[in-house]
Amino acid sequence: MMKWKIKTFDQLTTLELYDILKAREEIFIVEQDCPYHDIDSNDLDAIHLFLEDNGHVICYLRILDKGVRYDEVCIGRVITRPAYRRRGFGDELVGRAINYVEDVMGERRIRISAQTYLEDFYGGLGFMIVSGVYLEDGIDHFEMLYQG
Repeated sequence: MMKWKIKTFDQLTTLELYDILKAREEIFIVEQDCPYHDIDSNDLDAIHLFLEDNGHVICYLRILDKGVRYDEVCIGRVITRPAYRRRGFGDELVGRAINYVEDVMGERRIRISAQTYLEDFYGGLGFMIVSGVYLEDGIDHFEMLYQG
């Protein structure tokens, strides 16, 4: 059974946190062959949005308040596990994050650091490129901005 969840760090169960960190490691570090420090202090103050299927995280992102990373609210660590890709979960995940930022946080601007190959994905959700390409952890990125 699939279930969407949105929680602060303190509301996460140990099993949820474990599976979130495991999924992020599988995708960002192993799949993308990019050793970097995924676990950071930003997790402690983030809003964690994820979809579970039978108790396992299948897609995830975190929302950081404005001033933490950028002057705007930021979403990041966006993942969908491979077996669930190309089924619309990523679109729904980011759409739910946008709705949360607008409806709950009362903000209209969201900045992201996107891997360049995801330009069409984020562009289709209303994000526009606002920087040149730069390397982050050895992967080409650019900043994108959503202005609701």
